[in-house]
Amino acid sequence: MSTTAEHPRHQTVELDRVVIRFAGDSGDGMQLTGTQFTAASSLFGNDTATLPDFPAEIRAPAGTLAGVSAFQVHISDHDILTPGDAPSVLVAMNPAALKANIGAVTAGGILIVNVDGFDDRSLEKAGYASNPLTDGSLASYTVYEVPMTSLTMEVGKEAGVKPRDAERSKNFFALGLVSWLYSRPVEPTLEWIGKRFAADALVLDANTRAFRAGYNFGETAELFESTYQVRPAPLEPGTYTNVTGNTALAWGLIAASHRAGLGLFLGSYPITPASDILHELSKHKHFGVRTLQAEDEIAGIGAAIGAAFGGSLGVTTTSGPGIDLKAESIGLAVSLELPLVVVDIQRGGPSTGLPTKTEQSDLLHAMYGRHGESPVPIVAARTPSHCFETAMEAVRIAVTYRTPVILLSDGYLANGSEPWRLPDVAGLPAVDPAFAPAPGEGDGRAFQPYERDPETLARPWAVPGTPGLEHRIGGLEKADGSGDVSYDPVNHERMVHLRAKKVAGIAASLPPVDVDDEGGPGSAPVLVLGWGSTYGAIAAGVRRIRARGLAVAHAHLTHLNPFPPNLGEVLRAYPAVLVPEANLGQLVRLVRAEFLVDARSLTKVQGQPFRAAEIEAAILELLGVDPATTAPKEDVSS
Repeated sequence: MSTTAEHPRHQTVELDRVVIRFAGDSGDGMQLTGTQFTAASSLFGNDTATLPDFPAEIRAPAGTLAGVSAFQVHISDHDILTPGDAPSVLVAMNPAALKANIGAVTAGGILIVNVDGFDDRSLEKAGYASNPLTDGSLASYTVYEVPMTSLTMEVGKEAGVKPRDAERSKNFFALGLVSWLYSRPVEPTLEWIGKRFAADALVLDANTRAFRAGYNFGETAELFESTYQVRPAPLEPGTYTNVTGNTALAWGLIAASHRAGLGLFLGSYPITPASDILHELSKHKHFGVRTLQAEDEIAGIGAAIGAAFGGSLGVTTTSGPGIDLKAESIGLAVSLELPLVVVDIQRGGPSTGLPTKTEQSDLLHAMYGRHGESPVPIVAARTPSHCFETAMEAVRIAVTYRTPVILLSDGYLANGSEPWRLPDVAGLPAVDPAFAPAPGEGDGRAFQPYERDPETLARPWAVPGTPGLEHRIGGLEKADGSGDVSYDPVNHERMVHLRAKKVAGIAASLPPVDVDDEGGPGSAPVLVLGWGSTYGAIAAGVRRIRARGLAVAHAHLTHLNPFPPNLGEVLRAYPAVLVPEANLGQLVRLVRAEFLVDARSLTKVQGQPFRAAEIEAAILELLGVDPATTAPKEDVSS
C-alpha cells in the first residue's frame, strides 16, 4: 500500500484490491448500484468478480433482516478468482442492512451508513436494542455517517421531483460517493444513467443529480481522510465486456447454433434463477433465435423436442423444480435420440427451497432422475464466462451424438459477473449437424431411422418433409434399425445397451483431465477435485496453500457424464483426494463408486458459495498441518 498527496484535505491510497458490499432493502436498488459500480470498474480496466445476494420475495418486508438485498464486488489490479471472502467496505442503507452484514466485514473495515435510515422504528424492526452508531459497538470499524436520504431529497426537490420519488434515488447518491472514494471514472456511469432512464426526463434528472451529489459530497464534506485507487489489471489485448453467467450461456447457445448452421429454439417457463436466459435470447431474433414462454415446464421442453424433430437446435432452461417436471420428457428425448440441451441453473432445495440462493444439489438428479435406463451426458460450467464455452460444448455433444444433454450452472454463476474477452466467432469450433440426405433415385432401400453411425452410434437426423425419410417417432421402444414399435425383450436389451454405449463413447472425444500440480503429476500429497462453481474458491484456496510453501494439486471437471477417460488414473495417483461441493457430497459418491478411491468430502449447503479460507482450512486439515506453523510467505488474494 502506498499514499500520494492529491488534495489538500485528502490523500490517495493505492490498493491492489478492495471488496465492497452494498446493502439495503430489496427496493433500494442495491443490485443496480453494485452492477453499475462493477461495470465502471471493468471499463477502467480492473479485474472484477461479483456476488449478488437478494431475498426470495419480490418485495420483502421493508426494514427487516429478511428483506435485505446485497451486492458484493471484488476489484483488483491483478487476476482474481472470487468475489472475496469478506468485504472491507460495507455501504449500509439502513439498520437491517448493517445488522445482516456486519458479521462479514473485516476487522477495521470501513462502514458507510445512511444515517437518515437509523430512526427508532427502523432500529426496532432490525432488532437493535440501541443505536449501533452511538452505543460503541462499532468502535473497531471506521464509520462514516452520511445523510444520504435527506441530501438526495434536497437535490431532487431542486429538479421538481416529489419527495417520495426523490428518495428512491438515494442508491445513486451512494454510487456517486463510493465512485469518488475509489476513484472511479464518472463518465461511463453518467452515460449509462442517460441511456437507462432516457424515457423519463424527470427520473433521469433526479438520478443524475443524486449521483453527482454523492460524488461532490465526498469531495467537499471533509469527512474522509483518504481516497483510494485500484489500478487497472494487466489483461490480454482484445475487446472485453462484463458478463454474467446467464448472459454468457445465452450467447454461447447463439454462437453454437450459428456455427452449426441451425436455427435456435428455446421453449421455457420462467423460474429463478434461469429466467434471464429466456430474457436474453428473446432479444436476438435477428440471429435466428425463436423463444417460447410456455404455460408450464412440461410444455416448454415438449416444444423444444418438437423443434429438434423439425431440424432446429432445441433448448429448454429451468432450475431444480423444473427438472423434476421435465424428467419424463427428457426420457422421451433419450428414446427419440434427438439433439436437445437442457439447462439447469441450480438453486437451494428441496421444493421451492431457497430460490435466490445457490447450490450444486442437482448432480445426482441429472445422473439418475429418470425412470428406466436413460443415461444423459452432463456438462458443468465453472465461472460466469465459462458458461459460454460450456453451452457450446453441450451443443456439440447433443448434435454430434443425437442425445439430450444436461448443462449444469447455478445461481452463483448465473448472477455473478466477470470481465470476458470477446472471442473471434469465426474461430469458434464448428459443428456439423449432418442431416440425413434424401435417398438417391432407384435406391430401393427403406429408410432406417435407427441405423447408427459406426463411430458415434448416433442415428440419422431426418428433417420432416424430406422425401423418402418418413419415419415414426414416439415413446414406445424402437426396433433396432427400423424404429418400428417393438416389444421384443431381446431388442429392448439391445437398445438399452446401445443408448448407454453411445453416451459412454462420448468420452473418446473429451480432453484429458488437466491437473494443476506444480511438482508434476502425482507429486502433491493432496488433490482437490471440483466441479462447477467451486472453481474460484478452490483455485484461490490452492494459491493460499502454496503461499505457505506447501504442495497441493487441483483438477476441475467440466464433463460429469461420461467422465474424462483419464480421470481414474489421475485420482489413483494421489494419496488423498478432497472434493468440495455445495451439496451433501454428490460427486464424491460418483467417483468413489466408479474408481474405488478414498475421496473425502467437504460440503456446504448454506445458499452461499465457498470462501477461499474454507478450502484452505480443509486442505491444511487433510495435510495435518497447523496453520500457525506455516505462515504465508507472500500476500495472496482470492
